[in-house]
Amino acid sequence: MVPEINVWAVIVATISTMVVGSIWYTPKVFGNYWMKVAKVSPGEGKNAVRPIIITVIVSFISAWVLAGSAAIAQDFYGGNFLWNTVLTAVILWAGFTAARFVTHDAFEGRPAGLTVLNIVHELVTFLVMALIIGLFGISAA
Repeated sequence: MVPEINVWAVIVATISTMVVGSIWYTPKVFGNYWMKVAKVSPGEGKNAVRPIIITVIVSFISAWVLAGSAAIAQDFYGGNFLWNTVLTAVILWAGFTAARFVTHDAFEGRPAGLTVLNIVHELVTFLVMALIIGLFGISAA
């Protein structure tokens, strides 16, 4: 079975990740704390083109996988597509994103506060993507 994916929802969800990240890591929100605990100097990120391109590509893949997984969950469980998409996002976040962050950060000796900051950012990002994908629905029209 190939899940039905709304490409427009995936594109908008991809863009939303950039918006969420831009707000989350702005100095007035969590940016100053992140720079401190991640040991990043404000001047280090002058050439952010490559990381931004990578982020867009990875965000597109994440949105595509979320949309496909939500469509499969919808086909299996039925019911409300928005709710299934949000639940699918939380499950994927917890089982893959959060779990992997915790593992990698533990081995790299990163501060727990940095791990929490980053995994909560990912949760918010996945929830926003889920709301977008869920509200668009599965039809590609």
